[in-house]
Amino acid sequence: MCGRFAQSKTEGSLIEQYGITGAVPTSPLPASWNIAPTRDIYIVREDQQSHARELATVSWGLIGSWQKDLASARASQSHAINARSESVFEKPTFRDAVRKRRCLVPADGYYEWATALGPYRPKQPFYISSPDGHSLSFAGIWNEWVWPKGQVIQSVAIITCDSVGQLETIHSRMPIILPKDRWEFWLDPAAQDADHVRKLMEYSDLYEGLSVHAVSTTVNSVAHDGPELIRPITLGEPQTLF
Repeated sequence: MCGRFAQSKTEGSLIEQYGITGAVPTSPLPASWNIAPTRDIYIVREDQQSHARELATVSWGLIGSWQKDLASARASQSHAINARSESVFEKPTFRDAVRKRRCLVPADGYYEWATALGPYRPKQPFYISSPDGHSLSFAGIWNEWVWPKGQVIQSVAIITCDSVGQLETIHSRMPIILPKDRWEFWLDPAAQDADHVRKLMEYSDLYEGLSVHAVSTTVNSVAHDGPELIRPITLGEPQTLF
């Protein structure tokens, strides 16, 4: 799963990495090393009219179009921060969005907490990132919820899959990280063939090139934020990395 991540890149850095030629937010988001569900985050998507690639700000946790009021819509978000790749085409909350409203979620890296199934102390946090400093590109889907009283909330879910490689020793799930050569089709709202979309989410080297290290349990509290959260720590024996 993915329940906490970091995003500290400036709008300019994201515009360059993702080739943004369309709209960008008028109010940049602050850097954060401890983004939690329901927070506003950046996504990259394709405008359905101009087909330009744009950078947008949305709320993390997908809101279903059937929610009747603002309180229910907000409450539902924490239950839909992730969508499982195995069932995303069947679940009512996600199935329309995965066909028509796909996006990328840029992240410096994300946190995962060890489960009792691996060799590490349960709930030990790890930070997973790209060693080259570029943002990871999570496969995402977005939606727009409109309340009859006029409130409009755009929201997003991150798609996850079974962990692969050494990440299996930490947690059973991980976000799908899309390589650059898959972005164009993934972002195309007209590309709605389910089999093709499924294939974009399937590849064996998902773990390839990722950097993984243990971090302090300080990250457990959303009250804490700052680059010190991703600083590596040394685990005692036998809790050593890979």
